[in-house]
This record gives sequence, structure tokens and C-alpha cells, in this order.
Amino acid sequence: MIVRMRKAVLIRVFALSLGLAGLWTALTQPQAPVDLTVEKIADDLHVIMGGGGNVGVYTTPEGVILVDDKFDQHVPQILAKVKSVTDQPVRYVLNTHHHGDHTGGNQKLLAANAEIILHRNARDLMVKGNQPGVPRITFSDETAVHLGGKEVRARYFGKGHTSGDALILFPARKVLHTGDMFVSGSPFIDYSAGGSGIAWTDTLQAALKLDFDTVIPGHGPIMKRADLEQWVKTFATVRSRVNDLRRQGKSKDETAQLLKMDDLGWKPSTFWSQRSLPGLYDELAR
Repeated sequence: MIVRMRKAVLIRVFALSLGLAGLWTALTQPQAPVDLTVEKIADDLHVIMGGGGNVGVYTTPEGVILVDDKFDQHVPQILAKVKSVTDQPVRYVLNTHHHGDHTGGNQKLLAANAEIILHRNARDLMVKGNQPGVPRITFSDETAVHLGGKEVRARYFGKGHTSGDALILFPARKVLHTGDMFVSGSPFIDYSAGGSGIAWTDTLQAALKLDFDTVIPGHGPIMKRADLEQWVKTFATVRSRVNDLRRQGKSKDETAQLLKMDDLGWKPSTFWSQRSLPGLYDELAR
């Protein structure tokens, strides 16, 4: 009997490890080829969409500043899209965090003489994960890139999606690129990378003190400040519902079945069901 129980536990642990490995692969490995598109926010600010995370493209008379660079396979398309709006070369890339769908193009862009900047926690995570294209420059709380008379600011307000998420502000355009701290739909709380479903909303509340009207999310269409404000409220409501079910003695599986989110506009994703919800349940129990 004991042998059978131990075997069952080992099988469950093995299955879980395979599931987590699959999720990590989804974040770090190239997906099926896809045609990228460009959306204009202003004459000097565009967003490249499709494939991995949304790429911000800020053009100046002395070069281009990118925010994130999708997967390695997307770099030729990214550079072609940049070329469609300016003849200037890419000079800087600001990574919002370490996941491969946002940093996968780093290696090629470093080789093309672009300088890459990200939060020091995110760099540590890239090194730990043996990811290619580790940047040479990091920051702790804030930094800025000044190029061609224009400025882009990177700020760190705390944990959320991971422990190293930067929010990127284009002050002249009042636009905020959030990376995966804000996405269309339910969030992925990467607990393996120091993420926190409790700290997340406080982190975004701090970011909401910045002066911006338009938001470039990590994934999904361009949105407005009001969309981000509502998303923060939705997150707090969902978290409260999870905590209520936990306090009622419901298990993680029961909580997943009973938790209602569709009335708030969130649909459970694979990342939410397999990583975010179980991790949030445990975090709330501490």
C-alpha cells in the first residue's frame, strides 16, 4: 500500500514537472512563424505586434529605442518593420523582463551594436536560466535613455509578474509600456521568477502615479489608462475571491472550479490555471 502511494506521488510530481517545463518552454522557445504588424501611436512611436511580446519602437534623429524584441526568429522582421518607419539604426533596447518572448532577440541585436538595458533582477534571472543575449547594463530603481533630444524612462516599482519587471515611460507621448505587468486577460504570476500576486497591484498602483494616457501592454491591443486602472481593480477582486474560497476550506482544485472570473472579463488561461492560481493560493496562505 505504502509503495503504491509513493509511486502515485512520484507520478504526480513527475507530471507536474513536465507541465512546468512545458510552460517554461512556451515562454522561452520560438513559436510558429507569424507575420508581424505595426500600429502607429504617434509619428515617432509605433508598436510591433504578433509573435512574442509587443515591441515599442521610438524613433529619434540619432537612432531607434526599442522596448523588448520578441523571439530570436523575429529579429529580421522587427528590423524590417523599423526600416519601414525610419532609416535610423536600433541603438538601444529596454527589456521589460527576462522571459524569452521579450528578450529572445537580444543576442542578434547586441551583435548589431545595440545596447540593451534591463532591471538587475531580470538580468540575474537570465543568467540563472542560461538565456542568450544577457545585457551589459542594468538598473535598480530607475534609469533613462536620452537620444536625439528625446527621453525614455525605465522604472522599477516592485514585484508582480516576476521580481524584475520594468515599466517604460515615453514622457513626451504620455505612453507607458508595461510589459507583462499588464496584459489583455488574466495574468501569469511567475512564482519561479519571484513574482507575487499580492504585491502586483501595489506595484501597478505606484506606476499609476506616472503621467500617461496610453498603455502598451505586454500582449494585446494598445489600451488607455482607464483600462489599466480597471485591470488593477479586477485583479484585486479575483484575488479576494480566491482568498475567500481558501478561507472556506476549499482546495486548490475546488477553488479553480468554483472561482468566477467571466463576469469580470477574465478567462482562465493555461498559465493562470497551472501556475498563477495554485501559486496565488499558496501565497495567500502564508
